[in-house]
Amino acid sequence: MAEQLRPEEISSILKGAITDYENRVRTEEVGQVLDVGDGIARIHGLSNVMYQEMLEFEDARGEKILGLALNLEEDNVGAIVAGDDRHIQEGSTVRRTERLASVPVGGGVLGRVVNALGVPMDGKGEIQAEDQRPVEIIAPGVIRRQEVNTPLQTGIKAIDAMIPIGRGQRELIIGDRKTGKTSIIVDTIINQRDQDVKCVYVAVGQKDSSVAAVMRDLEEAGALDYTAIVNASASQSATLQYLAPYAGCAIGEYFMYNGQDALVIYDDLSKHAVAYRQMMLLLRRPPGREAYPGDVFYLHSRLLERAARMSDEYGGGSLTALPVIETKAGDISSYIPTNVISITDGQIFLDTDLFNQNQRPAVDTGNSVSRVGGSAQIKAMKSIAGTMRLELNQYRELQSFAQFGSDLDKATQDSLARGERQLAILKQEERDPLPVEEQVVIIYAVSNGYLDEIEASNVPDWEGQFREYMRDRHGGVLESIRDEKKLSEENEGNLKDALDSFNRDYEPQDTGVSIDVAPGDEDEGENEEGEGTG
Repeated sequence: MAEQLRPEEISSILKGAITDYENRVRTEEVGQVLDVGDGIARIHGLSNVMYQEMLEFEDARGEKILGLALNLEEDNVGAIVAGDDRHIQEGSTVRRTERLASVPVGGGVLGRVVNALGVPMDGKGEIQAEDQRPVEIIAPGVIRRQEVNTPLQTGIKAIDAMIPIGRGQRELIIGDRKTGKTSIIVDTIINQRDQDVKCVYVAVGQKDSSVAAVMRDLEEAGALDYTAIVNASASQSATLQYLAPYAGCAIGEYFMYNGQDALVIYDDLSKHAVAYRQMMLLLRRPPGREAYPGDVFYLHSRLLERAARMSDEYGGGSLTALPVIETKAGDISSYIPTNVISITDGQIFLDTDLFNQNQRPAVDTGNSVSRVGGSAQIKAMKSIAGTMRLELNQYRELQSFAQFGSDLDKATQDSLARGERQLAILKQEERDPLPVEEQVVIIYAVSNGYLDEIEASNVPDWEGQFREYMRDRHGGVLESIRDEKKLSEENEGNLKDALDSFNRDYEPQDTGVSIDVAPGDEDEGENEEGEGTG
């Protein structure tokens, strides 16, 4: 016989059901679309909506599309639609989500390609996120920061020696299209392989094929394991292009606030500003210079200020930002470039003429600067590369005089010869970032005259052979520089002996091809990587 329920049990079950029912009742604020077009919707009825709150549109097919509230006016709300607005109609229902735009963050995002809302684009399934972070937060204040004094090694000789980047710095990469901006970025990410730096690559307004090429290069180099890619390509809406850098920053900030080091790259902010201009004009905000809205400076300053090196009390993590700006005909004095130059802690300027002369990476040392300077270098590099930038600038001045064909004294000829070899040693193949200890011994050699007797055309061959020689015969010197981060007297003596011994036996390798072929190959690789540089 079935066990009978006692009256008090029935009473408690009913009470529980009633309580649970009351808990499930919730109110939601619903509005209606007044008009929609060009990715912009005006909504009536959402009187309590927050600035930058995510909204949920219900289109004619019954599907839900996200939007973002940006204009809060007296009788309506102007929102941007983060998706296809063709099926949203006048009178469509809009609901508040009561949450700000946010993205999934954590280790599960690494190795993945996501859009600006954190939705996977690589077909590898859902992201195992550890948390959600809002895409827009206030940057940490000055009390929570510490000075930038730890180098972020790019593996590129011209940058690490003369325009060093520190962890927590904001260094702009600026130049015309097709001057190798994306190549520098990819090499920098690859060089973080054993540096324990998590990377976020944000592509704004790039071609999907270019982003795929960057992803392929990172995958081949084993760098995708510690890199997240946020893709807001040219085929996506201006809304997603606008949100992408903030989303990438939020992903990087998760690591910074957990005491780790992160690097975030915005490629590029010129297209970001254009997407923002498009949205603001459609929202009927008043245009300013070059039709950009009045807050276009704040657009980038609030993004880049979030890069920081946190003080030890707050975990000691860092977020380094490398924004990219594309110039037109080398004009760094136009509106958006000057804005971003004034926000950042320095810039790496890539020059078209240098690129066409096969000086690659085409870093123009005259227009490039790091406002952190030697603080972001190890002592060994700081001690040997201090005068290199000045010597190169003097070389360029002397070169212009030498073109007149006048008789030059011995000191001038020596300066020209040294400068020519310094330029040659700064050339570097793509996808070949150098460990800092190898950079130190190479720059020591050229700065102390060990290449003065070597033909300038043989310098790349000399460098390749010397690096191999040091790894095979004098690995202890390299290890000591890497561990101690300085060039001790003992190491310097051993290095001088190694250079003397190597130069005595050095013979250029006859490759059977002319010296001009290598730069041609490099150009081919640049073109193949293609539009990512623009």
